[in-house]
Amino acid sequence: MDIPATRGIPTSVVEKTAIRKIATRIVPFVALMFFINFLDRTAISFAAPNGMEADLGLTAAQFGFASGVFFIGYLVLEVPSNLALHRFGARIWLARIMITWGIVSLLFTWVQNYPQLVGLRFLLGIAEAGFFPGAILFLSTWVPARHRGKMLALFYLAQPLTSVIGSPLAGWLMTHEGLLGGLAGWRFMFLCVSIPAIIVGVLCLFVLKDKPSQAKWLDEDEKLWLEGALAKENKEKGDGHGKGGLRAAFGSGRVWMLAAVYFGFIYGLYALSFFLPTIIDGFQEQFGTEFDLFQKGLITAIPYVPAAVVLYFWSRDAFRRGVRVWHIAVPALVGGLSIPVALYMNSPAATIAVIAVTACSIFAALPNFWTVPTQFLTGAAAAAGVALINTIGNLGGFAAPYITGAVSEWTGGYQVPMFIVGFFMVLSSVLMFVLGRNTKRNDQRQADTAAPTAATTQETAA
Repeated sequence: MDIPATRGIPTSVVEKTAIRKIATRIVPFVALMFFINFLDRTAISFAAPNGMEADLGLTAAQFGFASGVFFIGYLVLEVPSNLALHRFGARIWLARIMITWGIVSLLFTWVQNYPQLVGLRFLLGIAEAGFFPGAILFLSTWVPARHRGKMLALFYLAQPLTSVIGSPLAGWLMTHEGLLGGLAGWRFMFLCVSIPAIIVGVLCLFVLKDKPSQAKWLDEDEKLWLEGALAKENKEKGDGHGKGGLRAAFGSGRVWMLAAVYFGFIYGLYALSFFLPTIIDGFQEQFGTEFDLFQKGLITAIPYVPAAVVLYFWSRDAFRRGVRVWHIAVPALVGGLSIPVALYMNSPAATIAVIAVTACSIFAALPNFWTVPTQFLTGAAAAAGVALINTIGNLGGFAAPYITGAVSEWTGGYQVPMFIVGFFMVLSSVLMFVLGRNTKRNDQRQADTAAPTAATTQETAA
């Protein structure tokens, strides 16, 4: 299951300028949307150990459930939302998603108790449903496969950068206790991170276009090249994959296998995202060290700095070689083996260093993973398939914080929960290797079957 790269393929001047314009006009804006998206959904992780748990009287299990219930609402509307995006167009639908999630996120400013928190997290999931797979699908309708890995890597940089920039920002915002109407620091933080979603959602209506032919900033020859390259790819994928939508996606064994692989990635990602601030907050008791809110934010950001660097260079290598199975499976294996080790370190610095290895592993795998589904699905089947993979995978988004919180409360620490994280990530690595081997066998079988047919046709023609 190797994905074509640019190596050995001549690149025209028109192709270079078209891709460069997309990389500067489209990708940064969609990445900004993703940045705000990830910040809003993980803001609860910054708020919890810095006043919210105490003010609302939350246990570790309740915090885990409230964090994870987001994904139940998210999963309910994931596939329908992506099919709606395919029908109505990315510009309108992504704008709708951003504006509605910004409004719901804003309401966290005034949450008063645990039931309200759970209800708002559920509604936030419903509001955000379809954004991430919709963004992936949108980029795939603009960028030919040979350039898609590079564009997805640039897009995915927004996720670790959310923590690099967002963690210190959240810590700084929470220091402004009582600045606005007596709001607690964590409430003020929710207020400030929600407003950008509404603003950017409105801007989306004016900035994005649904297809290259609508972009005034592309020359006519660039539009023709893009539309021709994308049309050729869709034809080569086979007409059957473009029809049937849900039927084609649900009937594909590769889609289900990829969904299982993605589950492990997401389990690791959100166990890390939601509980890293809490783990850092526990350094005082574990190591006798004390940090203020802004320092905690800076420490939370540390693992994501090398993660962003590794993401870029690992994806660049994958783009140059063509994505190989090991570009996805090896990082998953390294991440799965490293994460349980983190909590057995004897200092905050050593703990963060090991967690940084895990973060690097997760973010090295994810953008390369998302180049795979759109290689064999197109049209409505691509919309449904990408959404289905994201839906099943995001069950890990519910399971990770809930199981991590419940097990840590039961065992009195985070050692056992981190071994569970490691197990799911290693499982994803194994499944990815199996999928690659099976795909290679199927391709060889199809080639062997096609060869006699071609020979018979030549003999008949003769």
